[in-house]
Amino acid sequence: MTFSSLIFLFAFFPISLLLYYLVPQKAKNTALVVISLLFYAWGMPKYMVLLAFSIFFNYFAGLGIARSKAADKRHAALTYMVIATVVNLLLLGFFKYDGFLIENINHLFHLSLTYTPLPLPIGISFYTFQALSYLFDIYMEKAPVQENFINFAVYVSFFPKITSGPIVQYHDMVDQLTHRSCDLVKFGEGAKLFIIGLGKKVLLADGLNTTFTAVSALPANGISTLTAWVGCITYTLVIYFDFSGYSDMAIGLAKMFGFDFAKNFDYPYISESVTEYWRRWHISLGRWFRDYVYIPLGGNRNGLAKNIRNIIIVWLLTGLWHGAAWNFIFWGGFYGALLLLEKFVLKDFLPKIPAAVKHIFTMLMVMIGWVFFFSPTLPSGLLWVGRMFGIGAPAAADAAGRYYLTQSLALIIIGAFGATPAAARIGRGISAMARGKYRLALRIVSCCLILVLSMAYMVNSTYSTFLYFKF
Repeated sequence: MTFSSLIFLFAFFPISLLLYYLVPQKAKNTALVVISLLFYAWGMPKYMVLLAFSIFFNYFAGLGIARSKAADKRHAALTYMVIATVVNLLLLGFFKYDGFLIENINHLFHLSLTYTPLPLPIGISFYTFQALSYLFDIYMEKAPVQENFINFAVYVSFFPKITSGPIVQYHDMVDQLTHRSCDLVKFGEGAKLFIIGLGKKVLLADGLNTTFTAVSALPANGISTLTAWVGCITYTLVIYFDFSGYSDMAIGLAKMFGFDFAKNFDYPYISESVTEYWRRWHISLGRWFRDYVYIPLGGNRNGLAKNIRNIIIVWLLTGLWHGAAWNFIFWGGFYGALLLLEKFVLKDFLPKIPAAVKHIFTMLMVMIGWVFFFSPTLPSGLLWVGRMFGIGAPAAADAAGRYYLTQSLALIIIGAFGATPAAARIGRGISAMARGKYRLALRIVSCCLILVLSMAYMVNSTYSTFLYFKF
């Protein structure tokens, strides 16, 4: 079940909302746990045991860390921390990286080890990182231990964020587990954000994904330069509207249940450097790696060589977090190299370059990066990038390229415009011209229009899950 499914919109969500607001205040977190576990079980019931284990194990590990620290047993606290971290990473690795590891061992040592691929548990990368955030925050004393098991279960399993984030750090959510409220204004803001996210996903991402799916099914060694660019551009927009749409929906849902989560996207495609881009894209993941990997490794405090080492480690891990394949590791290393280049080589030169040139170069790098992201293998990604620049392409343009460009051009233009703050500014400008009750009516009508169009598209189209579900 996804946020953009009819059963969620017309059954699960309204029933859950009704249940949450009907139960007494003391029972609201219990209701959220039940709702969240049902939501997760709907998609992957056989992995409920894994989620339950994560909740129980990390709850008691956190207690062990906190009580050891309270008794001034630092070695015991560290032991709890290390064991808990290893167990979490082993579980994640077993389900996500076992095949990748065995394939590379076979290739390296000329072996024939066999394995049975297991379906990746939905959300395991996200809820594991949130559990680790809890343990790290307790160990570093950034937040108090959670003595209440139900409250901790809400933190790990809260359904808006369990499948694809945002990755909410424990110290940002701990107070909201016991003290939160939702008035009519806040509820309306959440509903608006949810509907905007739904529109992003259904009207833009799914629409553009039709073209990308068709283009990506073509043999890469036979596509023209134009076709390669159409595939790259459509995917660049698809993944933005798909993932930012999900994040908007998750944050909006959380708001309707009284929680406030920070935004996960901030118009990344207007960036003038790769550094700026990663301050705007998947913000919660970047913060997680900064707070729990980069800074503990020493950040930029221990000299140039160690700073470079820390950046490389963070970005290789970022690539590996996204997927168990060499193309994802290359993708992470690609961004790590670009960030090092900007930070240490071009730092004095970049301010002198016109903003438009910097923006074009940044988007070119981002789009090249997305090719390796969507390609099934590293060689196929290199082949696709080569075709984009005419290397080995049978033609600059062909009938397929012209057809797919014509088919998707309107959505590409709308998407490119919608990925900038200009669309939001125009909306605010129109809203500002209306006064009083007319302003509220305009907002309601706009949201209703997006909702109706989205539902009409959902009824007449095939099911399309969110891209980040596979991570």
